Order: sequence, then structure tokens, then C-alpha cells
Amino acid sequence: MTAKDTQFGKKTFTSWLIESVGTVPIKRRQEHGDSADNMLVMTSLVESLRVGDCVCLFPEGMSRYHPGMAPLKTGVARIVSDTLSAEKDNPLFELTLVTCSITYMHRERFRSDVLVSFNPPVKLRPKDFPQLIQPVDFSVIRSLTAFMQSQISSGTIDAPDWKTVRVAKLAARMYAPLGTRMTLGDHVRVTRVFSDAFSGVTSRKWEESVKDEGGWVSDTSAKKEELVIRDSVAPATQEASQEYRERLAKDLGEYQDLLAHLGIKDERIRRALPRPFLFYRIVIRVVWMAILLAISIPGLLLWLPVYLTTSYAVWRFKMSGPIWDTFDEIAQYKMIYGLGAGAVVYSICLLITWPILPITFWAIPLLMWLTLRWWEDAVSAARALNALMRLFLLGRHELGRTKLWRDGLHKRVMELSQELGLPDDPESYFARRGGKEKGRVRGKWESGSRYFSLKRRRKRDWNEALRWYDVTDYPNMDN
Repeated sequence: MTAKDTQFGKKTFTSWLIESVGTVPIKRRQEHGDSADNMLVMTSLVESLRVGDCVCLFPEGMSRYHPGMAPLKTGVARIVSDTLSAEKDNPLFELTLVTCSITYMHRERFRSDVLVSFNPPVKLRPKDFPQLIQPVDFSVIRSLTAFMQSQISSGTIDAPDWKTVRVAKLAARMYAPLGTRMTLGDHVRVTRVFSDAFSGVTSRKWEESVKDEGGWVSDTSAKKEELVIRDSVAPATQEASQEYRERLAKDLGEYQDLLAHLGIKDERIRRALPRPFLFYRIVIRVVWMAILLAISIPGLLLWLPVYLTTSYAVWRFKMSGPIWDTFDEIAQYKMIYGLGAGAVVYSICLLITWPILPITFWAIPLLMWLTLRWWEDAVSAARALNALMRLFLLGRHELGRTKLWRDGLHKRVMELSQELGLPDDPESYFARRGGKEKGRVRGKWESGSRYFSLKRRRKRDWNEALRWYDVTDYPNMDN
């Protein structure tokens, strides 16, 4: 594995952990300018690959929090070329290149979800890819890098701006209002299809987006042997005009603005409840939230020092500069200071309860974990209570007008979905696909029992995080 060299040589737990697992330092131009020299590191990585070791690289070159991918660095392709060149006389040598797509639902939010997708592997042999043997044309390096970019991009949401991501997620939820009854992978892929449509990218058919068998191969039939990308994805047979899509995206954005202003979800509008039933649900939520908050108080007192310590550490770190590209470092700070503060709290509790140590040794961590689960459920109940109250106070006429607006948008989204080759009956199609993926809820019994799970709270929507409000907006990157 590789990491930026500024993480090495420090008297911190993170630095020790990075160095102890055999990570090699990479000098970046951001810190070293033109003097950045990684020849020794590259040689070490090539030797590791030659003996059959696995090497993990991050081709974007840095941790970043943006709506789209950055252009990949050519370092991975150059390492592939150097490795194949060093083993050019070994007919049995084979290098496997596996790209990975990572999609964060809300990277900056605690208890959010992340999808990690491994793309189809590419088998590279010196005899099959002589174009990668040195001396190599740099256009070949760029071609392989472009293929990796295409592969990684196909498994995540790659949009030009956050506004596109926002309306694409809304369109995906309107098209398939299943929440966590569909897999996270399907949710991301459907969102990606709509994101491509709204951003003007040639859209994929759904069947092609879920079965990507493209590979990077050598075209030997041409007169001049060259490397080409074989892409099994074709444009959709029918495409709506880009003007129509942009107009739909604009209308979806205005509708989402209204939902954010009202403090409710699209699902509340889609399945508008009678006012007497709304009042009944409000009472249930109030009672349940009060119970959860009451039983959480002892454990929250134990969590308070941990929260204050990590908040102070993150606040000091944020003072060092812009945070948009440093969420990984913030996560490290939270983990380190959180573990340290938690260990101190645990030790103090054991000392105070020394006479009953055999009991508190297990009871304290169990209480802290249960408190986290109860607190999540309390926050979820409070968020639902807020939405129900706002919906109850909205008024029948305003709710009716919003419902009509929503119905019109839903019709247009379904028309666009047909143009994009998405399944005609999404609620039935996506409910059947997949299996028991982490976080997924299938059936009423599992939905109810998951609510009381000690392992993971039940989510109704992949968009949820541990917040008192629904997360539908993104940070303003211009600030």
C-alpha cells in the first residue's frame, strides 16, 4: 500500500500504523513541487509485483471530496509497463489489474453508508501486450489509464457538480421508491444512470450497466498493432433531447428545494396519510422518542467526554486550512482521539466499580454500544416526528398542490427511465434482485425485527445519516 510521505516519521498512532503494515511513502507535487522523486518507491513496487505480492494504489493521487472523479495519474499504468518489461522473458508471468469503485452516500456524515465495488479484473501478460514492453509509447500509458478511469467511473456516481448528484438521487428515489428494500449497489447504479442523463453523458442501458464485461485488449487485426478499449456498453436506443433532460433536472431541483423548505421527504408526499392517522403517528413518535432518550441518558454521559475530545481535535485540525479534501485526515483524528478518550473513560469506570469488576468489564462497553443504537433510533424518531408535524400543519390544499406537482414529475421521470432502458416495473424488479446485503431490509418481518437489532439500525432510505434532519444538500465547494 502507498500513502503520502507527510504521514510518515511522526510520533503519532496513525504514522506508526501506516509504517507498521509495510506502506511505502509517495512524494506528491503538492508538498515537494518539481523535486518530488519516487523512482526508488516505484522500483520497490515493481519488485513486489514481480514476486507475486499485491499492491494497493490510489490513482487519483489524493483524498478528495468532489462530485466527480479527478483525472487519474499515469503512475499505475507506468508500474504495469515496468513490471511486464522486467518479466518480458517469462512466458508464464501474469499481472492482474483490479480496479475498485468507492461511493460514499455522505462521506462527511457519521453513520452514513459506503459502497465498495470491485470491477472485472484485467489479465496482462508480456506476450499478449508487447505495446507495454519498454520502450513504450506514452499514448499506450494514457490509453490504459483512460480505461481504468472508465472502469472506476462506471461503478460510482461521477457527476460534474453536486446539483446534478442531488437531482439524480431524487429521480432515482421517485423512480424506485423502495428505500433500503433495494440493494445499495442498485441504488447507486440507478442514480448513476440518471446522473449521466442530466449531465449530457451518453447513457447506458440498465442491462449493460449491471453486466460490464468490457476489457482492455490488443487489436491484432489492424495493420498497425495498437491498443484499443473494447466497451460492451452501447448508447440507449432512444434518448430524450438534452434540453428536455435539463428542464426536468431544473424542475426536480425546484421540487427538492420545496421539500427541503418544508422539511419532509418525497415519500411523505407520495404516500400522503389521512390527518387522523398522521396525528396517531405523531403521538406514537413522541412517546417512543421520549423512551429512547430516557434510557440513553446514562450511556450518553459516558460518551460525552469522547464527543468533546474528538470535536475539539477536529476543530483544531480544521483551523489548519480548507477541509474539503481532508475528510480522511478528519476521520483519522476522530478514530484516534475517540479511541484514546474511550479507553480513558473505560479505565476510569473500571476503577470506580472495582468491587464488581467482572460485571462492569463487559457491562460498560455493552451499555455504550446499546446507547449508540438507542440514540440512533431516537434521532430517527425525532426526524420522523418533525416530518409528520410539518406534514400535519401543511394543510390539505397545499399538500394537494404539491402532490399534483409530484405526480407530474414522476410521470416525466418514468418517461425518461424508459428512454434510458431502465426496468418498467422497478418496485417489483429491484425487490427481487440481490440477496441479504448489509443494511438491506427485505419483507415486513425483517423490517420490524431490524429496528431492534443490536448490530445495525434499520434504515428506510440509503440517504439517511445520524442527523436530526434529512441530508439532501451538499457543501458549497466555492466557499
